[in-house]
Amino acid sequence: MSVVDRRILKTQEAIKKAFIELMSETNFDHITIQDIADRANVGRRTVYHHYLDKFDLLDKLIEEHISELGRLCETAAELSFIDANLIWFEYFEQNYSFFSMMLASKGALSFRSRFLSFVIEELKGEVDISRGTNQGLSGDIIVKFFGAAIVGIVESYFTDEIHRSPEFVAEQLGILLERNF
Repeated sequence: MSVVDRRILKTQEAIKKAFIELMSETNFDHITIQDIADRANVGRRTVYHHYLDKFDLLDKLIEEHISELGRLCETAAELSFIDANLIWFEYFEQNYSFFSMMLASKGALSFRSRFLSFVIEELKGEVDISRGTNQGLSGDIIVKFFGAAIVGIVESYFTDEIHRSPEFVAEQLGILLERNF
């Protein structure tokens, strides 16, 4: 990686970090590109060089994290739900400020919707309605039910409604999923 590439990545990371910090302090509607530039210690033109506007920045941040969760799912495909959930919750902890801000703020409905769609898609391959406890049930209803449950648990974790370690929450969620899939 060249020096220029590193500088670009460093600048983008500074902009994303500044944006997340501002979103945790201020309503999204009130954040300006100038606010982001000032916090990231870059010029407005630099922000516009990397992002069309604050909506583009938000979309790119969301897409980055959803893509990484997808990559983690691929690497955990052969693991139990418990072990796979541990990997997710470790990632959530590493990116706590982003996820807590996205799941705790009212202005982050687009993230919640994309996260829910992502979870439902990941669950589709796990449903077996031909036998066992799910025999005869609708696969679509099962994945929507558990998708909403998973997103709800993750939201509760980030809004401090669940006061447990990420390992505990991941294990409990994994046990519930293994019982039903």
